Amino acid sequence: MCVTWSLLGFAWEVARVQSTPRIHGDPSAQAEVPFSPSVQALAVTKHGVLFAGSFGTGVFRSHDRGESWTPMNEGLSDLFLLCLAVDAKGRVYAGTVRGGVFRTTDDGQQWVSISKGLKHVEVKSLLVNSKGVFAGTGRGIYRWNASLQTWSAVADELDQLLIASMIMIEDHILLAATAGKGLFRYDISGATASKWQGKASELIDPKERLSHRFLRIVATGTNNHIFLGTQDGGIFRSTDMGSSWHTISRSLPNDSIRGIVADDSGLYVGTGRGIYQLDEESRRWQPRNTGLTETAIETLLIAPQGILYAGTSAGAFRSDNGGVSWVNVSEGLGQQMLRSGPF
Repeated sequence: MCVTWSLLGFAWEVARVQSTPRIHGDPSAQAEVPFSPSVQALAVTKHGVLFAGSFGTGVFRSHDRGESWTPMNEGLSDLFLLCLAVDAKGRVYAGTVRGGVFRTTDDGQQWVSISKGLKHVEVKSLLVNSKGVFAGTGRGIYRWNASLQTWSAVADELDQLLIASMIMIEDHILLAATAGKGLFRYDISGATASKWQGKASELIDPKERLSHRFLRIVATGTNNHIFLGTQDGGIFRSTDMGSSWHTISRSLPNDSIRGIVADDSGLYVGTGRGIYQLDEESRRWQPRNTGLTETAIETLLIAPQGILYAGTSAGAFRSDNGGVSWVNVSEGLGQQMLRSGPF
């Protein structure tokens, strides 16, 4: 946890310095400064409303596929976003660095804190499905109890772990990607949490002979395939619901995997050095970076009709042609009033 917190603190400081203008004279003066914030999270509702969560400037909403954005921060006390999720009713959930979880029921017009029961640590990942709302934090996984309006820990065994990403398979098995301890599974129908004994150690690239336990992403694809993305550039796929894994990261740059999305058009990954699509026939990754003016990818999203969105360390981008080319859709994300000095 010390490493995780130190890295998070460093990232926060970098974002603060980069986004705070140097204003001379009156220290209380304000200036409108255009810049493209780091977009850490993206989510889209069933009606096509797009939300972007930034690291330091809050949440923005778009009704036109990112062509224009409106800041939606009323009630949001922490503007450092780490994750977003949408439920079947269109309610949007936001996980933050210090403020816990917030929810909006009116397309972002008003956010309400729903953090009772959470420990005061970052909310790194959110999972919303028919089984409930789950928050992956720096102290394990929590589940929202709607009747009691509070969170409760899913498993004590995960208390000291940072949950970087979560999915659910077979409608009752939670898979949790952790930062340092590999992959865990939890049967929400009643079994206790347990690490897949032997499976985490099998996440070894046969060429590099490196064991991968610092995971960033777990995702599902077509044909019930499961994908794991690691901190240092490895990607592993399971075609048997996690019983075995094999690497598919050959020809990728050796950089962290920040996003994995898949649909009928293909498998895409976002890295610190751009976006790549897997050519299944050659088993090689093809760069898909035309039009990207920033290749440090933070998150990827496939919306209805196969529209791709990428959140980067400097704004957001959209592709309408399967990643062949990208357009910058950051206008409006960076126009805001910033006060000089510390937050």
